[in-house]
Amino acid sequence: MRLVLKPKWHGILVQMFNTLKPKYHFCSLHSTMPPSEAPVELQELCSVVSSTVGGLDDLESRLNRFTVGLTSSLVTQILESCKSEAPTRRLLRFFLWSHKNLKSNLEDKDFNYAIRVLAEKKDQTAIDILVSDLRKEGRVMEAHTFSVVAETLVKLGKEEQAFGIFKNLDKFKCPLDSVTVTAIVSALCSKGHIKIAEGVIAHHKDKISGVEACIYRCLLYGWSVQENGKQARKVIQEMKSAGIMPDLFCYNTLLRCICKRNLKRNPSGLVSEALDVMMEMRSYNIAPTSVSYNILLSCLGRNRRIKESYQIFNQMKETGCAPDWVTYYLVVRVLYLSGRFTRGNNMVSEMMDQGLIPDRKFYYDLIGILCGVERVRYALELFERMKGSSLGGYGPVYDLLIPKLCRGGEFEKARQLWDEAVAMGVTLRCASDVLDPSVTEVFKPTRDVEEEEVILLKAVNSKKAKIRTRAMKTRIKVKKKRKRKKKKKKNPIDTST
Repeated sequence: MRLVLKPKWHGILVQMFNTLKPKYHFCSLHSTMPPSEAPVELQELCSVVSSTVGGLDDLESRLNRFTVGLTSSLVTQILESCKSEAPTRRLLRFFLWSHKNLKSNLEDKDFNYAIRVLAEKKDQTAIDILVSDLRKEGRVMEAHTFSVVAETLVKLGKEEQAFGIFKNLDKFKCPLDSVTVTAIVSALCSKGHIKIAEGVIAHHKDKISGVEACIYRCLLYGWSVQENGKQARKVIQEMKSAGIMPDLFCYNTLLRCICKRNLKRNPSGLVSEALDVMMEMRSYNIAPTSVSYNILLSCLGRNRRIKESYQIFNQMKETGCAPDWVTYYLVVRVLYLSGRFTRGNNMVSEMMDQGLIPDRKFYYDLIGILCGVERVRYALELFERMKGSSLGGYGPVYDLLIPKLCRGGEFEKARQLWDEAVAMGVTLRCASDVLDPSVTEVFKPTRDVEEEEVILLKAVNSKKAKIRTRAMKTRIKVKKKRKRKKKKKKNPIDTST
């Protein structure tokens, strides 16, 4: 949950790319039969490939014992069935073994599928081997395969290698068209390699006709990655000049860019510039959504700007934009971190009253924060609300709370939670020894909770008093200077002799 459930911006770009030319969409060839109804031979092959016992040579020797009739589509079925469980190198060895046995009977589409599977698992060596074999054998690389390979290589920091494949698409019998150009531009921009992307666009202007809007979105996202607000705004202006109206995605990308930049370089301008972008959005009849406000609230939370976070939250509701559970999470989080536990709990209650059902991550993170600031009582209350929502996934919370309570000396409450978890069938990772007072060392706080809250309030009040005192001293100094100047004007010194 980076930047608090940060949206997968690059995933959105890839989705847009995939909608450009439906004819390049790949239909999975995996078997639709349930595992229990699949042929016994197929099940055995899958178990051998997915097994982690034995080396790669052992895998190949076991595969050689099978007498099942191997087909191109069967290879794809096995890859599809095993890709989530089997180690990448076992998948590669199985495919190379299949390739050796099938030889020319292995179809190009199945070869392409194998490359995509290994690319999605981010194994650069495996990608290099299969891409090289595909080129040597004169097979056709599909545009979809190129897009997945380019994206993976750029993510692995091999943007030059991805660009090299793009420059030699003719050797892979892959068409150089709007789909492949958009794919490489999207991949490069996803990691902020704008200069290379702009070079591709400049050399292939004739290939991007009809997909200019997608290209602009890619560039906008690329500048956002670099946190270059000036260039991001320039892209917005170029879109308008070209007759392409920026949509909600474009403005949210610009908003994210400006907020992230101001968070580091100009915190005082964070809210004002973000609200200016939202005002611009409304002028084009694009209403800011909860995602737009969450971008700003996330940055305010990082800066611990509680008052402004609360103001933005209220302003959001006043403008008719309904907060989602992520919005509540962002505000509650900063309230808990600043010691405003009662107000944070009230906001959680408000969220529940609105009928919003948060994700498990909401409770995981907030309970972790409360335990971190030694407010286990509030953490237990929040956990009760989580159980009331019937979300499931309680194991990590039990594993956090039980040792925490034991270290605080509350062994009885920890035992209750342990018994409760066992009764619910929850698998616990913490050992039962933690419940033994003779094993677990108890750390008692030097001050109780109420005393700490009083000290915190006094510290806050003392800070305010210091600020007021400084302001008063500054005003007094200014007044004294003004009086001196007036006296000098009334009684000028005669310097004549």
